[in-house]
Amino acid sequence: MQLLACPVCGDPLTTRPDDAGLRCPAGHAFDRARQGHVTLLPPGHVPPSGDSAAMVADRVAFLAAGHYAGLTRALEDAVTAGDHGPPGALLDLGGGTGHHLAAVLDRLPDAAGVVLDSSRYAARRAAGASPRALAVVADAWARLPVRTAAVDRVLVVFAPRNGPEVARVLRPGGRLVVVTPAADHLRELVGPLGLLRVDPDKARRLSAALGPHLHPVAAAAHREHLVLDRAAVATLVGMGPHARHLDPARLAAAVAALPGRTPVTLSVDVTTWAPEPGGPGVSGHDPGTT
Repeated sequence: MQLLACPVCGDPLTTRPDDAGLRCPAGHAFDRARQGHVTLLPPGHVPPSGDSAAMVADRVAFLAAGHYAGLTRALEDAVTAGDHGPPGALLDLGGGTGHHLAAVLDRLPDAAGVVLDSSRYAARRAAGASPRALAVVADAWARLPVRTAAVDRVLVVFAPRNGPEVARVLRPGGRLVVVTPAADHLRELVGPLGLLRVDPDKARRLSAALGPHLHPVAAAAHREHLVLDRAAVATLVGMGPHARHLDPARLAAAVAALPGRTPVTLSVDVTTWAPEPGGPGVSGHDPGTT
């Protein structure tokens, strides 16, 4: 997989002969963990705190139950759209357990990808998500350990959006596909469980963050109504940012007070972005290498 760059010097990374990790021409080496993932951080760099083991376990359970299958299909449609042929190299930025990327790769039998996340617990799961996906622990807000102009699609599902770096790593004709919650996402649970509300200014903030580096080329809304039992509600809340802000005992009591089966609105916006002409990824030159 010729996508990754050394986080120390920026040189290309290749697989070591023993398949025990990655190495660059300058000799910087990165071991593959026994679970299969690779950590690509410069010496001394500590990424933002990622999902905990409990959050990752909840995400695995919720997604495996198929509750977000419709969202995943909407993502697949956006990733495979376009007239430049099927994408061959994908980066799932903040990709967690790799669930969504694995589904996209199932639809693209000749493609390969990288799941990049700051959580080592998520990366352990992502390492087994697909034989054509490599799991990497890295900082999504820093310079990405990805070669300039190396990927056809960047996927961001409920995760950080590093506009300058996304524009750098995309090939000419490449696209960024972003999934963000809409204002009515999970609206039936917000009040009863005290969940974080979606920022009504989210679309403007997204445009402001990406605007200097990418421009929108397509947008679609995905709305559906789920019916979840209490256990599914608990895993849904536990897998997301709400888990960091809620007292576990109070949350458990609030979930127990819900009906046995609760209607829940799944509401997201799927937007597609292209790099601005003349951006950093156009020439193929990586300013971080010599």
